[in-house]
Amino acid sequence: MGRSEAIIDRLHSLHPKLIDLSLERLQRLLADLGHPERQLPPVVHVAGTNGKGSTCAFLRAIAEAAGQRVHVYTSPHLVRFHERFRLAGTLVTEDALAEALEEIERVNAGQPITVFEVTTAVGILLFSRTPADLLVLEVGLGGRFDATNVVDRPAACAIASISMDHMDFLGDSLAAIAGEKAGIIKPGIPVVTGRQAPEVLAVLQAEADSLGAPILGRDRDWSIEPAEPGLRYMDSLGTLHLPPPALPGPHQADNAGIAIAALRAWNPHWLTDAAIAAGLSTATWPARLQRLHGALAGLLPEGWELWLDGGHNAGAGQALAAQLPQWSDRPRHLVVGMKQGKQSHEFLRPLLPLAESLWAVAEPGQHLAMPVQDILAASDGAAIPGPTVEAALHAIAARGGEPGRVLVCGSLYLAGEVLKADGTAVD
Repeated sequence: MGRSEAIIDRLHSLHPKLIDLSLERLQRLLADLGHPERQLPPVVHVAGTNGKGSTCAFLRAIAEAAGQRVHVYTSPHLVRFHERFRLAGTLVTEDALAEALEEIERVNAGQPITVFEVTTAVGILLFSRTPADLLVLEVGLGGRFDATNVVDRPAACAIASISMDHMDFLGDSLAAIAGEKAGIIKPGIPVVTGRQAPEVLAVLQAEADSLGAPILGRDRDWSIEPAEPGLRYMDSLGTLHLPPPALPGPHQADNAGIAIAALRAWNPHWLTDAAIAAGLSTATWPARLQRLHGALAGLLPEGWELWLDGGHNAGAGQALAAQLPQWSDRPRHLVVGMKQGKQSHEFLRPLLPLAESLWAVAEPGQHLAMPVQDILAASDGAAIPGPTVEAALHAIAARGGEPGRVLVCGSLYLAGEVLKADGTAVD
């Protein structure tokens, strides 16, 4: 176990709950640290149920294409904890992470605090001490009481697609969940949102109006649509003719548009049309319709493809269902493993009619893996027990037939185990 892992293990004992949404504990710690949150580069704060990580990836890629140094804070990690912190373009080193954790632990002095609050404090401390031009800050859960919301004057806010998830923390309706996500909106700061359900947009609009924050909505203030060979983006500043996004899937146009609109609303001097185009065509984000080429992919016959996606809720199921028809040139097989407590039936429902076969799995190292039997029940008997990814791939290969595509999906924790087993690095 490394230094950083040992410290994180100790910090788990400081609060009885893994998730306890609040700002007071972190605000107290940041004050004791000398308020590093006041010494950050310009921040783009990103919330949403689905797509916020991809939006962050586009923001980073566009800024870096313009020659900017970019910090990025995201969660959860897939393989290594270090993935959460990108300092001026490079993942944090073990020594830097361990030293920041040790400083946080010393200053906190055993007071109650959650691990995510500690993680956020570590990021803010590191970001405040490393020169950069932009910080892309992803909300962990919700928005209003998420630890990242200690940043009170971002350059811009962005809210990606909102759907039903984490209802035990955020509420049992779209409007309630939207209200929590809207908590990142700040007085006078532009906020950009993509396509949303009408009841979601009404909540976001009301919150923005109450704070005097200009809100820029898709198909009203900006638009992005297919236009061969790529996309056409339009807003009050003009029209951009863009290449296809490097991240596959029809839903990525929305995330790319949100990133562009947020940057243009902030209007940094370095933002150019060329940088926007280059960023869209080079963005990377692991486990979001990512094709694998390693050890697991090698279990399939020649000519087959293995893909991975961490989508895990109803909105993600709909996004994947929009992608699968584009793969209609060959049979499509789904390998699904989910986290306990997720709405497995709602995730599977749009996917079931589009799959040649569906396999239910639970990896031995997968955090809070949903039992295979529960996934079978959620599929109304359509799924076949894997019971692991490797076993499912062997079974699919043994069936023979024409080359197909296999998509492993259902959980970011499953995605992390798959990337490890495949030998695919996350950097």
